Amino acid sequence: MSLPSLPLFHRLAGQPVVVLGHGEAAEAKRRLVTRAGGKVIEDLAEGIDIGARLAFIAHEDERACEADAIRARGAGLLVNVVDRPALCDFTTPSIIDRAPVLIAVGTGGASAGLAKALRLRLERLLPQGLGTLAEALYAARVAMRARWPTGSERRRALDAALEEGGPLDPLRGGGDVGAWLAGGADGTSGRFTITLRSADPDDLTLREARLLGQADAVVAGPSVPAAVLARVRADAARLAPSEVEPEGGIVVEIEGA
Repeated sequence: MSLPSLPLFHRLAGQPVVVLGHGEAAEAKRRLVTRAGGKVIEDLAEGIDIGARLAFIAHEDERACEADAIRARGAGLLVNVVDRPALCDFTTPSIIDRAPVLIAVGTGGASAGLAKALRLRLERLLPQGLGTLAEALYAARVAMRARWPTGSERRRALDAALEEGGPLDPLRGGGDVGAWLAGGADGTSGRFTITLRSADPDDLTLREARLLGQADAVVAGPSVPAAVLARVRADAARLAPSEVEPEGGIVVEIEGA
């Protein structure tokens, strides 16, 4: 199942960003750029000259939006035209800030209201201490490499620690990273089979959904619904039943309903 767009986090600190237009929408984009550390440039020609890479366009006149979008794109800038998804190279999500953890909820420009509603619901679920947990894990990366030398080993150990009820469960306020390193388990590995009960991914058990999200490789035939495969970790290897499976890690075989 293909992604409608590729979510990315763009570092703007000290960088020029073009913001064109007047009114509430343009002011909101100026605040967003400033909050991310960018330098707001209100003239397109100036922005092009000093090497801006992004442009937000929020004119009320549609023809003015189209004209400036063409100019900016022709100069190599990525363009966001407010409320006109068809003219956008990128869209801006609704953001949950637990710095350095950022969670972005987007709908590809389909409905900013839906993205906002989801963000408000998620805000109530996510502890303020998420950022502290992220910083502790960053500080422990050398120790983690020493205990688990390979990337797959580290990933499995982290998956086990961060899952629901785990010693570092992020929705329960995280935990003591040092204590986890001193005595934490090495995590799940092996081959697992999921037999689907229906084509609806909501019918997956919590364990099945967790395995799909943690899998290093997935073996799935053509009868497996795309909606189920969408729950698989994005960078997991997708294998046909006849292909050779990797050794080690988590391999999940999905059998159609």
